[in-house]
Amino acid sequence: MSNDYTDALNAHYGSDRLADRITAALQTVGSPATPTPDDLAPLDQFHSGGMHTTKEMAERVRPIARESVIDVGGGIGGPARILATLYGCSVTVVDLTESFCEAGEQLTTLVDLSDLVTFRHGNALDLPFADQSFDIGWTQHSTMNIDDKERLYGELHRVVRPGGRIALHEIMAGEQQPVHFPVPWSREPSLSFLRPAAEMRTLIADAGFTEVEWVETTQSALVWFQGWNGRQSTSGPSPLGLHVLLGPDFGEMGRNMLRNLEERRISVIQAVFARP
Repeated sequence: MSNDYTDALNAHYGSDRLADRITAALQTVGSPATPTPDDLAPLDQFHSGGMHTTKEMAERVRPIARESVIDVGGGIGGPARILATLYGCSVTVVDLTESFCEAGEQLTTLVDLSDLVTFRHGNALDLPFADQSFDIGWTQHSTMNIDDKERLYGELHRVVRPGGRIALHEIMAGEQQPVHFPVPWSREPSLSFLRPAAEMRTLIADAGFTEVEWVETTQSALVWFQGWNGRQSTSGPSPLGLHVLLGPDFGEMGRNMLRNLEERRISVIQAVFARP
């Protein structure tokens, strides 16, 4: 992965003093000194469907206490903290954006989950872990910026133990192209690498995984973004929202997400695969 690509990705997601801006947003809404993961959900569930979808994914993959999870591209750690809170999992978040890792560590300390959730600044295509280190691999709206998806799923296959599984909730290319930009994962096409769902389904199987469940959730994502757009139109952005992460053009990104879903330019899939 080139330095130019890494710099561009960090320019898109990264932000100076992100942890401080998150703290200020929490103070603005009167968040308690020790918030719960539910309190952080408007900010740290960085994907369509919000908290509900994270819980839905967890129900699909069925984690149990003390299982180890690698959350690849896990950002500031919202889903990781849910897995730790609800299931007692030990979760390692890996993300290429350093400011996300820093903010995620701060939020995890704030909710008193640092014993279960840790962060590593690293590359999904070269995961800094030994073979067969984890019981579960998890990706949630985090693969759209990755071109070499064969290598990504090869790395997940390497680090997940035999008998383990992977859970994904991802945006894929729809029937119509091109995608309208900006969107939350890219302000222009050069950082966006979507593939059709059928191609992704085959690619993951070819990486050595066995399909357990594959569910298209495009319609529910559309309904969720319709509700989001309605709330934005009526009352504007909440002080605690994803614009804190991505900046003032997040409103345009969200509207483009709705348009892309309506026009079938993107699709949304939830799936679980087993690692034989």
